[in-house]
Amino acid sequence: MKQIDHSAALWRQWMQRALQLALLADGLTSPNPLVGAVVLNQEGKIIGEGFHAGAGHPHAEVLALSQAGIRAKGGTLLVTLEPCCHYGRTPPCTEAILQSEISRVVIALEDPDPRVAGGGIARLRDAGLEVITGVLEEEAAFQNRAFIFRVKNGRPWGILKWAMSLDGRTGLPNGESKWITGEKARNWVHILRSKCDAVIVGSGTVRTDNPLLTSRGLCNPEPLRVVLTSSLNLPSEAMLWDTTIAKTLVAYGPHALKNKINQKPNGPDYLELNSTNPIDLLNALARKDCNQVLWECGAALASNAIKDGCVQELAIFIAPKLLGGNTAMTPLASLGFTSIEESLILRKASIKRIDQDWLLKMLVPTEKPGH
Repeated sequence: MKQIDHSAALWRQWMQRALQLALLADGLTSPNPLVGAVVLNQEGKIIGEGFHAGAGHPHAEVLALSQAGIRAKGGTLLVTLEPCCHYGRTPPCTEAILQSEISRVVIALEDPDPRVAGGGIARLRDAGLEVITGVLEEEAAFQNRAFIFRVKNGRPWGILKWAMSLDGRTGLPNGESKWITGEKARNWVHILRSKCDAVIVGSGTVRTDNPLLTSRGLCNPEPLRVVLTSSLNLPSEAMLWDTTIAKTLVAYGPHALKNKINQKPNGPDYLELNSTNPIDLLNALARKDCNQVLWECGAALASNAIKDGCVQELAIFIAPKLLGGNTAMTPLASLGFTSIEESLILRKASIKRIDQDWLLKMLVPTEKPGH
């Protein structure tokens, strides 16, 4: 019988396929990670594949092995994340792997979840399976950056989005801001929302823009819409208050005027926080199973989110327009810097054109400004 090619190139090839499968559930798996899996027979031919579609659904390994059936015996399983070894909503994947009589497991990334954290790998090795780790590890870690960040830090991965003119303005001095970017750029934002668990704005944005904050039907359910307010001084009528389209959560501070809570049918839910610091809000959203959130807020809240370490990624649209004005609206308020050396140095910058606009994406340093 022809023996399987053990070259690292082969593992990378099929792990890339597993990563592609995992992305099919992008935005749907919270609080679980994205996971894809591929099963090869002894000759190196694909005989099964699967991905995790969401919490409570079968795990990627189980689906791939089920598709392979008895042909999996003596073959190889490639999976983007270490198989679980604990009982949750579904049984441990390690036991399904052992029952399949697979001979080898190739893993991209060790699971940071303390319930696993190397335990799955140890269980498979102790049972006599060959286990290869670290194949496309960097790619797998980036794909699951939101899940990994929440597990390690206790709060969701934060993306801050804004659209601005070429001269750095998010609106005119009179407050006019619609629309700086074109329709295709706005459609891309709907896609981004569909991959997030929550979209966050401040009370000022609700009063000024009256946003809808949905993916326009690209995902079901829609992401949770969150309003952070210190006073509960909110308009009585707003599109966010209609929760037949999407759920809305109003998070407020300890000094808010609680008599302003809107108790209308189909109205928003309310959550009192210890403070209106962004980090208190994200800690609460982590408890609501959010892996990734999108900040679509004004300059003051955006700056506070950055200062609180609640922004890990930027998505910035730059329109080929000049708005001008010394008092024009800008995306950020003061970050408290007094020297250029204190400024945040962003990394992993990428840029692509979307119709007439440009999308710039970057990662924010994990340490807080000035540290």
